[in-house]
Amino acid sequence: MNLYNKAATTLLLIFEVILIFTGFTALIQKDYGVFKLSLLAAFSILIPFILSCLAKKKKLNLPLGFQLFGIIFIFTAQYFGEIKNFYDNIWWWDLMLHGAFGSYMVITFLHLIKGIIRKEAEITHKKYVMTIALFAFSFALSLGTLWEIFEFSGDFIFDTGMVKGGLEDTMSDLIVKTASALITSSIYYFKKRNE
Repeated sequence: MNLYNKAATTLLLIFEVILIFTGFTALIQKDYGVFKLSLLAAFSILIPFILSCLAKKKKLNLPLGFQLFGIIFIFTAQYFGEIKNFYDNIWWWDLMLHGAFGSYMVITFLHLIKGIIRKEAEITHKKYVMTIALFAFSFALSLGTLWEIFEFSGDFIFDTGMVKGGLEDTMSDLIVKTASALITSSIYYFKKRNE
């Protein structure tokens, strides 16, 4: 187990205790909205570990800090953003998280494809790098869209109120993710095209 995974496991335990305590307190106070958000966050925060196990089983590469980034992202989005109302009180909180998500998903894709996608002899290096950058960008947008579906589903099924701003919130999230994914993919392209 590397240092990143140890840190992720430690943080997971700390975050789970915080979420369970918050959920239990909310249940006692009959604040069912916070209870549902705490429950949803407590399960969601396990997703990076589940994905890491699946990737390891399938012999796929993930960035070293994948679990750490994932649980910090989910905790800051769900606990600070939703439960502690950072989304309402700090105007840039949502934008910062979605920007980080867009960039990191490009990086994740670049690790996932190692050893899977190879350059064929008849393809120029620039075309190969452009294709990788385009797919990395598309991967980030796809996962960003899935996150928005997750937020909508949480609202629809559990009445969590995650999409407070409606269409404007969803579109600004997608625009920020798109911009950060485009910037990160472009950096990859310009860095690798002349190697």
